[in-house]
Amino acid sequence: MGTSKRLKFDLETDAIGKICKALGHPVRIQIMTILWKRDCRTCGEIVELIPLAQSTISKHLLELKKANLLKVKHQGKKIIYSIEADKIQTLKTYLSSYLSTIEISEEKKTTILATTRKSKGANSHLKKYNYQFPDKKGNQIAV
Repeated sequence: MGTSKRLKFDLETDAIGKICKALGHPVRIQIMTILWKRDCRTCGEIVELIPLAQSTISKHLLELKKANLLKVKHQGKKIIYSIEADKIQTLKTYLSSYLSTIEISEEKKTTILATTRKSKGANSHLKKYNYQFPDKKGNQIAV
């Protein structure tokens, strides 16, 4: 078994990496959105708003908690989740400074925003890559 290479980054870069990794799943982004709209919710309240199993929501909450994006407060048997605003501010500051350094030419802006695509059939986009698929009867297509 080999050894893995570990690079050392500054604290801010590590913090941004953990935040982005935690927010790398659509359910976690949805949880953060729900908490942003109304802070201090229980897992049960979040489950009512997101149609997933309670155990699934709990696992996503745990990942957000590991990244220090959530504050946890115990009230009897209930656990109340709220957003850790300082971490969100760190991400906001980083993204604002990063995005201010990027310049996109006017020509590329239209390319990025353009979404027109010509489609002649269900798999027409595959033809340009010359993919070979078996036919419907289970026979292989001859190459």
